[in-house]
Amino acid sequence: MVTLKEATSKADLKKFVKFPFSLYKDSPYWVPPIINEELDSFDKSKNPAFKNAEARFFLAYKNDIPVGRVAAIVNWIEINQQKVSKMRFGWFDFIDDFEVSETLLKKVEAIGHQHNLEYMEGPVGFSNLDKVGVLVEGFEEIGTMITWYNHPYYQKHYERLGFVKEKEYEENRFPFANAHPKFYDKAGELVKRRYGVKPLSYTKTKDVMAMADTMFDLFNESYSSLSSFVPITEVQKAYFKKKYISFINPEYIKFILDKNDKLIAFGIVMPSFSQALQKSKGKLFPFGLFHMLMAKKYSKEVIFYLIGVHPDYQNKGVTAVMFQEYYKTFTAKKIQHCVRTPELADNIAIKQLWKHFDPEIYKRRRTYRKEL
Repeated sequence: MVTLKEATSKADLKKFVKFPFSLYKDSPYWVPPIINEELDSFDKSKNPAFKNAEARFFLAYKNDIPVGRVAAIVNWIEINQQKVSKMRFGWFDFIDDFEVSETLLKKVEAIGHQHNLEYMEGPVGFSNLDKVGVLVEGFEEIGTMITWYNHPYYQKHYERLGFVKEKEYEENRFPFANAHPKFYDKAGELVKRRYGVKPLSYTKTKDVMAMADTMFDLFNESYSSLSSFVPITEVQKAYFKKKYISFINPEYIKFILDKNDKLIAFGIVMPSFSQALQKSKGKLFPFGLFHMLMAKKYSKEVIFYLIGVHPDYQNKGVTAVMFQEYYKTFTAKKIQHCVRTPELADNIAIKQLWKHFDPEIYKRRRTYRKEL
């Protein structure tokens, strides 16, 4: 028999965060989170997402042993301002037992009914900067710090329980050798002359931080047309600056300005922390921080996390200027491999942006939907 317990105390939330450590203890592909950071993201006093959202965390037990978990999330900006009547769920992990997965999702469904919502979708997080999607291809590839990993049996659980595919995402990679400047150097110089744009790079994190609020404003403008988009609020900006930017080499964040020095595009790339996180085993101390710092300095693999372009400059080639700058930086750093974060499979503009790099789709993931 499966029983559910809501995780409300710090001790229970720690069990919630640590459940995947036992589920994936023998997997060479799972990348663990930093336990304390994960706990902070579930802390109403620390994560500003809770100012406009609510979340409840549930653990499933069999014989007093944790066998599954799920976070049930209601984003009020999405519901009240965007009129998207969605019950979100994420951090959904479970043993290969249909009673376990069904019990957890029935609880999410009940909360959705309580709020008179129309459908549920997952796995997703609080916002667009959280992890998204259940892995359906690429199980023998190491994960990243910005994606969830899962066992192959997850997909059959969603489909047996009446869920249907909502969105499909692709993850691509390519060797840095494919990033030949002949594809964008000429275009970059043409765009600079035609529109008067110019690149801006920094070598100090404090200088990047000074640009961060403007960058997040541009992020909101760049992605507002996507159906799944939830804008970043003012209070979330400071949180994301601390959570993400401090992890990233400042020279891996590029800005493009127009002729009036207004920010019109940005790129965020991070070094791969996957192996460092595996070595850290969820803890920064005593040795985890050392592994993270070594990866930040010496990793030869980078992850293209986010690119934002102002709507007025989309389809005008400003990303060619950005790629010029990244080519210089990555050549100096002797980068060997480039990975892209999950991108919607039907995003034709993204496919066009990367076509010259001859990328390989090496993972696919999905969100699943069920009417309430």
